[in-house]
Amino acid sequence: MKNQKLILFRKEMNMSVSEMANRVGISESYYEKIEYGDRSPSYNFLTKFKIAFPESDAEDIFLSQNHTLCVEK
Repeated sequence: MKNQKLILFRKEMNMSVSEMANRVGISESYYEKIEYGDRSPSYNFLTKFKIAFPESDAEDIFLSQNHTLCVEK
């Protein structure tokens, strides 16, 4: 499943896939795999992303909406 929030963020920044990958410090191929949902972002990627875009809400971009909170009753 594509990461629509990441795609929207990139477009709002007026950046190409290549520019995003360069700014984060990863290969274009790896970035595309994350954006298109073929790979989950690694801890290293998330750290680099937060450094490259400190104003972004990385948790909102990368945390799946399918996660639910489990609470003991």
